[in-house]
Amino acid sequence: MRSATILALVVVIWAVGLLAFAGRIDRLETPDEVTPADGVVALTGSADRISAAMKLLEDGKGKRLLISGVNRVASPADIRGVAKATRRVYDCCVDLGFSATDTVGNARETAAWARAKGFHSLIVVTSDFHMPRAMLELHEALPDAALTPYPVKTTELDAGRWWRTAVGARRMTLEYCKYLVILAREGLLGLGPRSHAAPSNLAA
Repeated sequence: MRSATILALVVVIWAVGLLAFAGRIDRLETPDEVTPADGVVALTGSADRISAAMKLLEDGKGKRLLISGVNRVASPADIRGVAKATRRVYDCCVDLGFSATDTVGNARETAAWARAKGFHSLIVVTSDFHMPRAMLELHEALPDAALTPYPVKTTELDAGRWWRTAVGARRMTLEYCKYLVILAREGLLGLGPRSHAAPSNLAA
C-alpha cells in the first residue's frame, strides 16, 4: 500500500512537471529584437533553425555563425542552400561543425568553437521545445559565457495543445524526460558536457 502511494505521488509530480514544462515551451516567443553578441550558433535539426541563425548573422547580430551538428554527408553548398545565405556572407563568416551527434555534442562543439574564436557571448538558435535542454547543456559547457536564447517556433507542434495528437504528445513527453535526465545528472552526479579541447571537425 505504501509503495503504491509513493508511486502515485511520483506519477503526479512527474505529470505536474510535464504540464509546467509544456507551458514554458508554449510561452517561448521568437524575439523581434535581439542584442548583438560575439557569435551565433545554430543547433541543427530543422531548416528553420539554420535560416533563422543566418538571418541574425546577416543582420549583424554576431561576427560569425557556427552551425553545429551538420550531417557528415552534407556539403557546404547544401548547407548554404538550406540557410538561404548570400555567398559573400556565407563564405566569410560561417563555420560548420560535423562532430556533434546530440545536444551534449552540440554543447561541446560550441564551447570549443567559442573558445577558439575568443567569443564570450552567443545567440543560441534552436527549436522552442529544444531550447530548455540546449541552454542547460550550453551553460554547463560555457559557464562564463553570456547566452541569449533565440527559440524558433515548431510549426508541427502546438505547444499549447500538445496532448491532442499522438505526435505532439510523444515529442513533448520525450523532450521533458530528456530534460529531467539532465537535471538529475547535474543535481546528483555533477557530470556535464564541459570541454576545453580545441575545436575539431570544423569547416569554414
